[in-house]
This record gives sequence, C-alpha cells and structure tokens, in this order.
Amino acid sequence: MDRQEIIDRLNDLIQLDADAVVAYDHAIRNVKYDDIRTKLTEFQEDHRQHIQTLTVQVQRLDGRPVKTTPDLKGYLQEGLTALRSITGTEGALLAMQTNEKQTNKKYAEAHELDFPQEIKSIITVNLSDEQRHLSYIQEILDTPRREL
Repeated sequence: MDRQEIIDRLNDLIQLDADAVVAYDHAIRNVKYDDIRTKLTEFQEDHRQHIQTLTVQVQRLDGRPVKTTPDLKGYLQEGLTALRSITGTEGALLAMQTNEKQTNKKYAEAHELDFPQEIKSIITVNLSDEQRHLSYIQEILDTPRREL
C-alpha cells in the first residue's frame, strides 16, 4: 500500500469515527438510564480517541486529516439515529447497534489491509473497542432486566 492509499484509508476511518461521535450525541440525549448513558459516553470518548490517534498517523505521513464533521453518510446516520432515538432508550440503542455494526465492519476490513505495523496496532486496538461497544449494546438489548 502506498503512502497516499494509507492516508486515504486512515481518513476514511477518521470520518467513520467522527460520524459515530455525532450519532452518540443523539443516543445519549435520549437514553433514560444513567448507567447506559455513562457507558455510551465512554464509547463516544473512544471514538474521539480514535480520531486523535489516526489523525497523528495521517500527519506523520505528511497527509492532511479530514475535517471531523459529518459527511453525507454521516448526516444520514445522524438523521436515522436522531429519529430512532426520540422513541427512547430502546430506539437509541437499536440505532447505535446498527451504527456499531457498520463501524465494526469497516474496522475489520481495515484490519485485513497491509498497513505498517504501528498503524496496524492502532487499528487492532480500535477494532477491539468497536467489538466491545457492539457487544455491550447487544447485551443490553438482549437482557430483559428493565423496560427500555
């Protein structure tokens, strides 16, 4: 993979994480349980951290990181998350489940690419975070411990 392709791929992941940060804003606002809201806030912070670490890598390659505002896909994701979230906790979690499935897919695809080892390590950590996010959301949705 050449330098520009690496930069482009990293920028795609930065955009993915930026879109996730915005989607989490909508979900967090509409979750009525403090423990779930706290966890989603932690996940949102993970996405912010991903943006920071990937941005550093793009800059080290003398690339220009993308602006961390939603793109067209991000606006669609934000809109769908907002719509589902207004129905309450379950809707917010279902929206974030869909979003995290997409994020997991994109990070898994990136993990299979031939990145330099330092970048591959970062992607491995980020993928692990994404898997943890999805696992938690699925667990909450599958657990009939409370009315969502």
